[in-house]
Amino acid sequence: MCRGLESLPNNCIERAKGLKARLSIFLQKPNASSNPGHSSKADKLRPSLQEALKWRETFDKLLTNKHGLAAFRAFLKSEFSEENIEFWLACEDYKNTKSSAKLSSKAKNIYEEYFENDAPKEVNIDHETRKITKNNLLHPSLSCFDLAQNKIYTLMEKDSYSRFLKSSIYEELTKKPMCSCIQQQNSSQKSHT
Repeated sequence: MCRGLESLPNNCIERAKGLKARLSIFLQKPNASSNPGHSSKADKLRPSLQEALKWRETFDKLLTNKHGLAAFRAFLKSEFSEENIEFWLACEDYKNTKSSAKLSSKAKNIYEEYFENDAPKEVNIDHETRKITKNNLLHPSLSCFDLAQNKIYTLMEKDSYSRFLKSSIYEELTKKPMCSCIQQQNSSQKSHT
């Protein structure tokens, strides 16, 4: 249920303002006064239309694209469920740990941050998965979070991803720029004459 801004706690308002500021770089329109041959900093940070449209194909294409990951992460923040992508990314980082000496401390940190009761970024995992993950920490390996990571991935893919594709964030990124539509229309008119 929506509430007016006046009834939201100050931290929610500040968080919303911060999110809006972070998203604004994605949602900026190209500057019409800039030279056509030169791209602005905002254009480099904003994905191309073709790039954004590819994210629709699979969840993996979204996650493996730096702009897609950033947009999806911003979307999850807007839904107050960013802990899912943060946990998934922490697991990806964990799996790239080269030093076996660091495995134990990294595993402990991930567990404390995402699994313990009242953890700062507690993920919504079933009891059995939580128990298996905790047992895996007795002998940390690169695969000790695989079950939990797969469950969170599936949750994001089946639930959050479909909402992201329907969101105003994604819709804005996949709008055709007006100037290119006019250019396409003009070029098709010239080819018919």
